[in-house]
Amino acid sequence: MKAAYRMSERALRKKVSLMRGWSGLKIAYTVSEREHWVSAAGGLLGLLAVLWAGNFWVAEHGNAGVLTIASMGASAVLLFAAPHGAMSQPWSVFGGHLVSALVGVTCARWLSDPMLAASLAVALSIAAMYSLRCLHPPGGATALNAVLGGEALHALGYDYVLSPVLLNVVVLLIVAVAFNYPFAWRRYPQAWWRQPAVCAPAAANSAGSEEKCMIPHSDLVYALSQIDTFVDVSEEDLQKIYALALGHQHLAPETTGPAPVPAVEST
Repeated sequence: MKAAYRMSERALRKKVSLMRGWSGLKIAYTVSEREHWVSAAGGLLGLLAVLWAGNFWVAEHGNAGVLTIASMGASAVLLFAAPHGAMSQPWSVFGGHLVSALVGVTCARWLSDPMLAASLAVALSIAAMYSLRCLHPPGGATALNAVLGGEALHALGYDYVLSPVLLNVVVLLIVAVAFNYPFAWRRYPQAWWRQPAVCAPAAANSAGSEEKCMIPHSDLVYALSQIDTFVDVSEEDLQKIYALALGHQHLAPETTGPAPVPAVEST
């Protein structure tokens, strides 16, 4: 009986640890249902515009071209579902796709082994995007597509960089800027909407609080450099997260109230 109890207890613990491990793999927080549908609508309009522009371009050039590239779908996810991310900003999208397209076409033209050419194209694209500070994950797919996209793409040569890549990128960026503009909480591109982080009232008015509401830029850059890996969040959002967290920290004792004092039985 005791052995059976121990086995069931171990099984339960294992199940709990597996559930915790699975939860740790998911995004730690979620957004509102409204944001889900706004992001989906943006992706719909963005890809429709890209496909329409590509179809118009191909028709104008006697069907001698490529409609679009699959990596635009991944870019649409970043631009409309994570518009504040550093990898979603215009220079990351523009530079990431174009430099990756150049690298991909070069590898396809000069390396006869497609497996080596494809692998090297993605690797060199990552290095180039890091160097140019335009890291954009879909750029890796753009480079890969230049090598493995088939004869239709190979026939384009370096024209692949202009159409479909440049055409797709420009159209998608225009739609992203126009679509995100009406929504006050969607600041895209972030460089146009930079605002200093403001302390929450609870943090600013707390008596005797010497904590800062702003992290100095030099300290923030130093901290990020010590992590030594790319963090896809802007400095403005980090400052805002810090200010909100600081305000919540000072607000929490007030909302929960003082801890109850246990009654002492008189003798």
